[in-house]
Amino acid sequence: MSASSQNPLQPKINLTQSPDYRETYANSVQVRVSVWDFFLMFGVAHQDAPDQLNIRNMQGVYLSPQQAKALLNILGQNIAQYEQAFGPIALEPHHTPVPIPNGPVH
Repeated sequence: MSASSQNPLQPKINLTQSPDYRETYANSVQVRVSVWDFFLMFGVAHQDAPDQLNIRNMQGVYLSPQQAKALLNILGQNIAQYEQAFGPIALEPHHTPVPIPNGPVH
């Protein structure tokens, strides 16, 4: 049985990039949650002194709860494949979450 006969209603997906599309690097992600959405703030963290961590936030992305869960699933699958190919990903033992001010996500 071919894939097209298994799900004849599957739409063809066309991916395009908007004129303002860009790629960047982030080593910091802060997450805020509300009843309506998840907010991911991406930035670059650097530590110039042992007692100070600086984070320069660059991009915020709102996700619906459904998209956040789909992201969790696809990241989990990709991390498992990465670790199978390259070995376990170790988190820094001294990594301490950066406190984020509490407040509503608008």
